[in-house]
Amino acid sequence: MNPEKLSPVGRSLLDRRSFLGQSGMSLGAIALSQLLAKDNLLASTSGVGPIRPDIDDENPYAARNPHFEMPAKQVLVIYCPGAVSHVDTFDYKPDLYKLDGQKPPGIPQVTFEGPTGNIAKPFWDFKPRGESGKMVSDLLPNLAGMVDDFCFMHSLTTQTSAHPQGENFMNTGFTMEGFPSFGAWVTYALGCETDELPAFVAINDPRGLARSGKNNFGSGFLPAAFQGTDFTASNPPANLGRPNAYTSDADRASVSLLQRLNAKHLQQFPGDADLAARIASYELAGRMQTSVPDVMDIANEPAHVHKAYGTESGTELKKAYANNCILARRLLEKGVRVVQLFNGSDPAGGNGITNWDSHSEIKKTHAMQAEIMDQPTAALIADLKQRGMLEHTLVVWCTEFGRMPFLQANGTGRDHNPDAFTCFLAGAGVKKGFSYGESDEFGFKAAVNETSVYDFNATLLHLMGLNHERLTYYHNGLERRLTNVHGHVVKDVLA
Repeated sequence: MNPEKLSPVGRSLLDRRSFLGQSGMSLGAIALSQLLAKDNLLASTSGVGPIRPDIDDENPYAARNPHFEMPAKQVLVIYCPGAVSHVDTFDYKPDLYKLDGQKPPGIPQVTFEGPTGNIAKPFWDFKPRGESGKMVSDLLPNLAGMVDDFCFMHSLTTQTSAHPQGENFMNTGFTMEGFPSFGAWVTYALGCETDELPAFVAINDPRGLARSGKNNFGSGFLPAAFQGTDFTASNPPANLGRPNAYTSDADRASVSLLQRLNAKHLQQFPGDADLAARIASYELAGRMQTSVPDVMDIANEPAHVHKAYGTESGTELKKAYANNCILARRLLEKGVRVVQLFNGSDPAGGNGITNWDSHSEIKKTHAMQAEIMDQPTAALIADLKQRGMLEHTLVVWCTEFGRMPFLQANGTGRDHNPDAFTCFLAGAGVKKGFSYGESDEFGFKAAVNETSVYDFNATLLHLMGLNHERLTYYHNGLERRLTNVHGHVVKDVLA
């Protein structure tokens, strides 16, 4: 080797005297650090770096302690695909009435779907509600009656105007596919209080999956055990029924044999998370043969419950969604950690028909979605409250972005608005009858306390007792997290 091709540092490493000198100093530093650590004189590192959940490969769903104690132990996410219009529901803007039919300066000429039209006042009247006097429109009368239990966030913003990317961003923290969902992160960190049902259940809309499909409740690169299990009140998990010719004793004997064989197989591949997850999922499926029929027994709920939720009135879609709401409550009662309830699906049936995406005829299409969502959702939250479950359950009502205060050129619909939208929280750990942040006078852009989706998700994790900066998973050379490298907890909404 020609020493002239080496750098000065490289040449010094070939020098025996330098090598011994540097080695001696390095070993001395290591010894000093050990002595300081023994006497507890090193700077604390307890507040930095990842916090890895201690996951038992043979029981990945076992309950685990949070990073810090918070009231919320379970979470219900009510997700409305399609983008609910904040200016027609929860975000009251008197100036829209003053400028109705006008096109003041500052309105863009083109938005997501094309040319813009004039300012349009809300399509439903707003009234003060509850003791707090919160202004909410007549579109959602049942939810409006519960505003004193809600914590509204009016200055949310997102990074995209497209539905698939918007769903991904709200539910996984990234616009691209392949990242773990919020529910997967929570169950990865906390496990579950029940071993008879999945830790994370996604209840799809009666009309089907949302635009981003199973990515909304997938596990991404987290162990497969933490993906959401999706079923509805009318479509239970498949393949749980035992064939009539197969006795219960034979079934138990088979399960016992399989457990022994699986345990022996797993010992040959320690640390194989995919294998462990596969075994755990099959064992859970075996237990679900008895637990799922019980939790799905909605028909035996008292008549007053069915009346409150609206399972026997309105459209067939409303009845089906109401049954899903009852199922959500029953799952939470049984100890499921995360329940994600969808109100809306992929818009295969046309604009505003299968979800809240109202580019035309917003008065008709939003009214149709509200008829499905309002009563059952309000009944679900009220039911949780009446049973004392809101003391330990966080409720999250959300959508991917808002809608514009002006109409599209067609004069009947509102386009996508990523710069201002509204979501609300209720239950454990959040303020009641409170509004945080403001959009501008038109509801066009966030104006006071602008809050990103990163901030929103950081706050949700905090309410579950999780540090969003330290809940990470090492993947492809990076410590990945739900909030990427962003996000701050919105402490003003904490009770």
